[in-house]
Amino acid sequence: MVSLRLPRSSLVLAALLLAAPAWGDDAAKDPADAKKPEHKITQSESYLSVEPFYTTIVTDNHAGGMLMVGIGLDVPNVALRDEVTRSMPVLRDAYLRNLMAFTASAVRTDAQPDVATIADRLQAITDRALKKKGARVLLAQVALRVTR
Repeated sequence: MVSLRLPRSSLVLAALLLAAPAWGDDAAKDPADAKKPEHKITQSESYLSVEPFYTTIVTDNHAGGMLMVGIGLDVPNVALRDEVTRSMPVLRDAYLRNLMAFTASAVRTDAQPDVATIADRLQAITDRALKKKGARVLLAQVALRVTR
C-alpha cells in the first residue's frame, strides 16, 4: 500500500477549490428569487414617479398642518426622459421651494388648496427648468393634514 503525504497547505487549497462552485455569482442564487415580479406603478414607459412633497402650513405662528402633493411626470420623448432623470434633483428642489412659497401664501387649514393652481405652478417649473416643453406634470394627490 502506497501512502501519499501532502503538505497541509495543499489540503487547504484543495478544499477551497472544491468549495468554489458553492460561492458562485448572483446568477446561481435561488431561481424562485429571479422570477419575482418587479413592482411597477404603471406599464407606461414614459411615466416617471416623483416622491411626494410635504410642506408645513403655518397658522397663528405655529405649525397648523401639512400639505402633501404627489406628482408624476409623463415624458414620451426618450431623450427628454433621460434629461429629466438626470435633472430630477434640480426639479425636486425647484418643486419644493415653489410649494413652500405657495403654502406660506395661499394654503390655509380651513379650506382646500386650489389644485389647478398647484398643477399650473409645477408645470411652469418643469418647463422652465428643462428649458423646453414635453414633460407633462400629472397631479396624483393633494392632501391636507390639520393638527390641533
